[in-house]
Formats: sequence, structure tokens, C-alpha cells
Amino acid sequence: MKKNKEKRNLFSIEILGIVLGLLWIAPFYLMLVNAFKTKREIFGGVLGLPESLAFENFVQAFIDLEFLKSLFNSVLITGLSILVIILFSSMAGYALARNKSKLSGIIFFIFVAAMLIPFQSVMIPLVSIFGQANMLNAGGLIFMYLGFGCSLSIFLYHGAMTGVSKTMDEAAIIDGANRFQLFWYIIFPLLKPISVTVGILNVIWIWNDYLLPSLVLSEANATIPLKMFYFFGQYTKQWHLALAGLTIAIIPVIIGYFFAQKQIIKGVSEGAVK
Repeated sequence: MKKNKEKRNLFSIEILGIVLGLLWIAPFYLMLVNAFKTKREIFGGVLGLPESLAFENFVQAFIDLEFLKSLFNSVLITGLSILVIILFSSMAGYALARNKSKLSGIIFFIFVAAMLIPFQSVMIPLVSIFGQANMLNAGGLIFMYLGFGCSLSIFLYHGAMTGVSKTMDEAAIIDGANRFQLFWYIIFPLLKPISVTVGILNVIWIWNDYLLPSLVLSEANATIPLKMFYFFGQYTKQWHLALAGLTIAIIPVIIGYFFAQKQIIKGVSEGAVK
């Protein structure tokens, strides 16, 4: 009786998993299938398979989307943003964790409290200040991402540092290492799992961010999400081109995850253990 109940529960869970999987796959199916259709075929039915593969949709979308330029802008801004976030947040997290003064506690509390401030509340004054400083460009955007991304990152690094013994610092200093060598050659390599976690969390929102680039960047220097906004505005009624452009836009994410999946899974699992 107990075994039959367990089998029924397992079967129910499997059915639920299949239903949720189909719901998750459905938008990708609609996007991919309709990207290969002509405009007439889409208005004739969105669920069916295309009569023939319209590869010209992708060629037209690739050209109009200025995909290579948009991809370069996204990779450059995301890569440099992640680099500075990891560099500054790891050093700040280490310094705040090792220094137990009241001032360090107050600074850490301010960083944690900053995570509760919604971006919309500082959006207008932020853009106004950066505009006056002539920093409404890619460099200014990276600086903004550093400010918005460092709070959570410092919190994670600070927590990870509690698992690193102070005896390692003392041993390194006795051996003649200075603070710079101590951090970069001994402490920072031990923080690799949490660095991967920090990188993943920030890559997701920076790569997909639309609002901040729309306030800072011009159309000529647009990232992929911002360029997709302009692209959809241009092809509001031409869904075959719009969906082809959307399919092209997600290809870099899929390729990036395919090559980095081992490091991502390893980093997340080890970071969770930490």
C-alpha cells in the first residue's frame, strides 16, 4: 500500500515536471518556428510548422539589427562591468571582513542597505549628475553598473571571507608577503567559487538590462537589448523579421552557456557549499 502511494506521488511529480517543461519550452518553440515563416504564414497560424524555411528573414534581421556592432557593445560593456565589479567588490569584501572596527561595520551595513534602494528612485538624479559630468556614454554606464552591482557582490564576498582562516594571512605576512601579494596570490584564488557566482548573477542582469542603457547610450552605441527595442519598433507588424532578430539575439547567450556550463555549475555548487 505504501509503495503504491509512493509510485502515485512519483507519477504525479513526473506529470507536473512534464507540464512545466512544456510551458517553459512553448515560447521558444513559437519564436523559433515563426522566425522561419513568411509574414503570410504567421498570420495564417502561429502554431504550425513553416511550409519552407525562410532564411532570408535572418539575413535581413542580421543586417538591420547591426548585430555584430550590437554584440561587440554588449560584450564590451558586460565584460568590463563584471571585471571591475569582481575586482573592487572582492577587495572591499576582504577589507571589511578582516577589519572588525565599528567603521567597517557601518560601511558594510550601508552597502547591504543599498540593495534595498530601487533603481527608479535614483534614476533621474543619477542621469542628471552623469550628464553634467559628460559621462553619458559606455564608460559612464560601466561606472553605474559598478555602483549598482557592488552591494550584493560585497555582501557575498564578505560572507565567503568568514570561511577563510586568518592564519593564512599571518603565515603569508611572516613569509614576507605584503598586503597586495597576500590578497591576489593567496586569498583571491580561494574566492574563485564565489567569484564565479558573482559573475553569473551580474552577467544575467547586465547583459539583459534595457532601462539603464536606454537612458545613457545613443542608438549608435546600443547594446543588444536596446537595439532589439529599436528593431521591434521598426518591425511592429513584420513579426517574421522581429522573431528572426530575437532568435539571433539569444544565440550568444546559448553559445556562452554551452562553453561555460561546467565552470558555471561548479562555481555555483562550490559557492553554495561555502
